[in-house]
Amino acid sequence: MTATDRSIELITAAAQAAADKLAHDIIAYDVSDVLAITDAFLLASAPNDRQVKAIVDEVEERLQKELGAKPVRREGEREGRWVLLDYVDIVVHVQHAEERVFYALERLWKDCPEIELPKDAVATRGKAAEYAKQHGAEADGELS
Repeated sequence: MTATDRSIELITAAAQAAADKLAHDIIAYDVSDVLAITDAFLLASAPNDRQVKAIVDEVEERLQKELGAKPVRREGEREGRWVLLDYVDIVVHVQHAEERVFYALERLWKDCPEIELPKDAVATRGKAAEYAKQHGAEADGELS
């Protein structure tokens, strides 16, 4: 069993929306063979809580406007560290960069096939490390 065309359509739109809001390290997995409850996961991260919320809002708005999809559940919004949007066919995880590293969802789903994403989304790979390196160096310079 593989992700449905509808799931792929939702994942693609969500990935583009996340990329448009400067999400980091966007990746999607087809989890349909190992989970009965959903077809695909989209993972994205951001360096701060405010950006996490902006990404989530954009994904939700874009899927509603373009595809008529509304999440059946939205969790974690208050803290803004890890927000989950459950669309039944897909689940979107937007995490603060620290949570992304700590929970390492990619490690859990690495055996599942990756779903091809738009070029803008693929271009976000490695952005979290780049951001951390750049801002870590700036913080070190301030302390010297």
